[in-house]
Amino acid sequence: MQLSEDIRKKVILFQQTEITEYHIYKRLAQRIKSQENAKILGQIAEDELRHYNGWKEYTKEEVQPRWFFVWFYYLVSIVFGFTFGVKLMEMGEEAAQGNYAAVAQEIPEAAKYQEEENAHEEKLIDMLDEERLQYAGSVVLGLNDALVELTGALAGLTLALQNVKLIALSGLITGIAASLSMAASEYLSTRSEKTGKHPVRAAVYTGIAYIVTVTLLILPYLLFENYYLDLAIALTTAVIIIAVFNYYISIAKGESFRERFIEMAGLSLSVAAFSFVIGYFIRIWLGIEV
Repeated sequence: MQLSEDIRKKVILFQQTEITEYHIYKRLAQRIKSQENAKILGQIAEDELRHYNGWKEYTKEEVQPRWFFVWFYYLVSIVFGFTFGVKLMEMGEEAAQGNYAAVAQEIPEAAKYQEEENAHEEKLIDMLDEERLQYAGSVVLGLNDALVELTGALAGLTLALQNVKLIALSGLITGIAASLSMAASEYLSTRSEKTGKHPVRAAVYTGIAYIVTVTLLILPYLLFENYYLDLAIALTTAVIIIAVFNYYISIAKGESFRERFIEMAGLSLSVAAFSFVIGYFIRIWLGIEV
C-alpha cells in the first residue's frame, strides 16, 4: 500500500513511540522483583513490539527508539515507582492519540491498535501492585499531620517567641515527638484493622514522611535570622510539598490533583493563619516580651 507523505510521517512516529515504549517496559520487567508485575509489564512490552512490527509492514522501514526517553522514563520509574513512571509515560502519549483517526482512513489496523492502547494496556497497568502505593495512605497521614501541625505550630511560635533559635528548638521537639506518636498510632491502627498492610512498614512510612516534612519546614529557621522570612519560606515549602505529593498521587492512582491540592493546602494554611493570630494574643495575654 502506497501511503501519502503525511500519513507516512504519522506512522513512522507511531513506530518510534511503540519501539521506545517496548524498550522501557522490557527494562522495567527485568528490573522488578515481583514476578506478577514483571509478567504484566512483559506482556505490555510484547504488545508494543507487535504494534511496531505491524506499522513496519506499511512503512517498510526500521525506526530507532528515542533513547533519551527510554532512559528518562526508566530512571523516573526506578526513583518514583514503576506505576508512576508507566502512567506518566502513557499520559505523555495521549496527545498522539488524535492522529489515529486520520491514519485509520488509510490503514484499517490503526483503529484496532488505538483500542488496544486505550483499553488493554490501561487494564494491565491498573493490575500493577506496588508496595509504595499500598502504603500511600500511611504517607498521606504523616504528611498531612506534619503539615497541618507544624505550619500551625511554627506560625504561632514565630509571633509568640520572635527568636529563630527558640522557634527552631521548639519546632524540632514538637515535630520529633509528634512523628514518633503518629508512627506508633499508625502501627496500632494498621494492626487492629487487619488489612494486607504490614503494621511496622505502615508505621515506618508514616514516621519517615513526618520527619522529612518537619525537617524541610524547620530548615529556614536554621539558615536565616529573619523569622518572618523563615515563616514565609516554611509556608511556601509546605505548599510545594503538598503540590508535589498530590501530583504524584494523581498520576499513580488516577485521582484528581486539583481537589486534593486545594483541600490539603487550604487546611494547612488556614490552621497556620489561625495559629499565627492565637500566638499573638497569647503573647499579649501573658505579657511575654522576647
